[in-house]
Amino acid sequence: MSKRDALRELQSRLAERLQLARTEARPMSWLAVECAGTGLLVPLAGAGEIFSVGSVLPVPHTQPWFVGVANLRGGLHGVVDLAAFLGLRPPQPTDTPRDQSRLLALNASLAAHSALLVDRLAGLRSGDQLAPEADDGEQRPPFARGLWRDTEGRIWQEIDLAALARNEQFLAIAA
Repeated sequence: MSKRDALRELQSRLAERLQLARTEARPMSWLAVECAGTGLLVPLAGAGEIFSVGSVLPVPHTQPWFVGVANLRGGLHGVVDLAAFLGLRPPQPTDTPRDQSRLLALNASLAAHSALLVDRLAGLRSGDQLAPEADDGEQRPPFARGLWRDTEGRIWQEIDLAALARNEQFLAIAA
């Protein structure tokens, strides 16, 4: 076989594999977090880096759920207490110990320059570990997607970070 034929065959196989990759359904994968005891799923595509809660500077005249700003890898990010924003609990004082809390930066592709303060990381979840749960009829914000049940019977609420980053209430931090 000549080099030219081998190259054509290689290109043909690569083109087939690329086409197959485009048409195959990609498995869903999430980062599981807890906020005020509620399980939340964040699609990995919308999540950025995870940081320990370091120095967050308060900003006056902002919503109670807006914790302040933090320097994360040289970028200034607004920090939102996700549990308080979702109404799961009242905002906590800034001196509250946050041993297991983490900052979840939104993916840079969302251009939100925001980080979510979550109470605890609960690991990664994939589509084969969760089953869609029937809607319970409860009113939810537009960034709250489907409900999922894990193998232990726990219900998880999916949060669409792209929709959250565009949400008017999320963007309106001024008090």
